[in-house]
Amino acid sequence: TFNCKNRIFIYCIFTQQYSSLGSQPILCGSIPGLVPKQLRFCRNYIEIMPSVAEGVKLGIQECQHQFRGRRWNCTTIKDNLAIFGPVLDKGRLSCLYLSATRESAFVHAIASAGVAFAVTRSCAEGTSTMCGCDSHHKGPPGEGWKWGGCSEDAEFGVLVSREFADARENRPDARSAMNRHNNEAGRTTILDHMHLRCKCHGLSGSCEVKTCWWAQPDFRMLGDYLKDKYDSASEMVVEKHRESRGWVETLRVKYAFFKHPTERDLVYYEGSPNFCEPNPETGSFGTRDRVCNVSSHGIEGCDLLCCGRGHNTRTEKRKEKCHCIFHWCCYVSCQECVRVYDVHTCK
Repeated sequence: TFNCKNRIFIYCIFTQQYSSLGSQPILCGSIPGLVPKQLRFCRNYIEIMPSVAEGVKLGIQECQHQFRGRRWNCTTIKDNLAIFGPVLDKGRLSCLYLSATRESAFVHAIASAGVAFAVTRSCAEGTSTMCGCDSHHKGPPGEGWKWGGCSEDAEFGVLVSREFADARENRPDARSAMNRHNNEAGRTTILDHMHLRCKCHGLSGSCEVKTCWWAQPDFRMLGDYLKDKYDSASEMVVEKHRESRGWVETLRVKYAFFKHPTERDLVYYEGSPNFCEPNPETGSFGTRDRVCNVSSHGIEGCDLLCCGRGHNTRTEKRKEKCHCIFHWCCYVSCQECVRVYDVHTCK
């Protein structure tokens, strides 16, 4: 039978299970919401499941950073990891309607990228016996350097993310099509930004020999890139047509005069709520008591972030290091100062 749980992506699967995945033996059957294909994957590749969980956490943290000044800021509930459930599953109460907003598109992309990134890094660090360094994409060395170190096998990480995350997106509906597209867009970001990282060897840094290897970009850079894709996401419309297997929903760009989205763009087909007031049906926690920037006219400013309700101001004392002096050789000594700041929060 179909229920809400079966449509929520991996972010909520690890809500209460992350600590056990990261530090204790994994019981795949105890992880709620896994579809049969994911359960088989978990049991067959159990040693990389902690990296999958770490990737979800990494994606959540990056989402919180990217949206830290916005009305929707990936706020967690009581510090657990199920921060995307209502946003991804607007019909949590009635099970009749699933949101397909820009926010959902970004969450799927960043979490899929996080899983691929964490698995790739784990393999390069040698924490798994089933994967390791990439020896297939080296090619001839360049002038003045040679291959060395451990090239990160991003294609393996992408494969793990695709097999596990996309396992639940096999329905012939628009939401599955959207999720698959955005998942892949997040993973493609890693492959597009692989680069050579090099290290010099020689006396006194002479760089007589330079060794290089393929490396993933910093995850913050991936977050910045996907945040730009969020801002320019393509709005789609849902089309239904009949195939031999029955009715199938596909996505078509809403405005014909706009460029059709590529595999690297994010897509959505429902508008976002304003997130001003708490609303569990839309995944909005509201902006009451959020810290705002009184001097900014942007979205993080008190006027916009507080949705016109106004803001409160309080003073806050903070202890900080000050009057720091460098002593030869080699340490720094500092005094401790108390500074007073004005803190502005939304009414």
